[in-house]
Amino acid sequence: MNVRPATVDDVPAVLPMVAKICAFHQALDPAKYSFLPNPEERYRGWLASRAGDPRSVFLVADAAPTGAPPRLAGFLVGTVESEIPIYRLREFGFIHDLWVEEAYRNEGWARQLVTLAVERFREIGVRQIRLDVLAANDPARGLFAACGFRASTIEMLTEL
Repeated sequence: MNVRPATVDDVPAVLPMVAKICAFHQALDPAKYSFLPNPEERYRGWLASRAGDPRSVFLVADAAPTGAPPRLAGFLVGTVESEIPIYRLREFGFIHDLWVEEAYRNEGWARQLVTLAVERFREIGVRQIRLDVLAANDPARGLFAACGFRASTIEMLTEL
């Protein structure tokens, strides 16, 4: 397994995975995830910026043998976010997206992406990492719990 920091050159290969994660989220909760057309294209510039931002965590799982062209099996992207000024904690890491292609699931890629993201956020100096998981996504909740995350809030919504 080779999980490494993403580069700007990886962004085009990550975009189809972004499309898949958006479609997955929209299928599970279309009220929450009602995307504009081609959400992956809206990620393009943002991901390129994350690749060059020392306060972001953008990792790819590269399944290609050493020396071969990249063959991306998954990705994780996170940022450092500011907390509102009523709390002692000033900033926290936030994992926005994690995706592993179906052919590479159950091989430890997701766990390695999360583990390395936690290490990178620690190096950046944040003391807490947060993320959102869909209520219906039991495998993701199990993965994150196995990596040391716990439920802290429950978001609720109503449509008007």
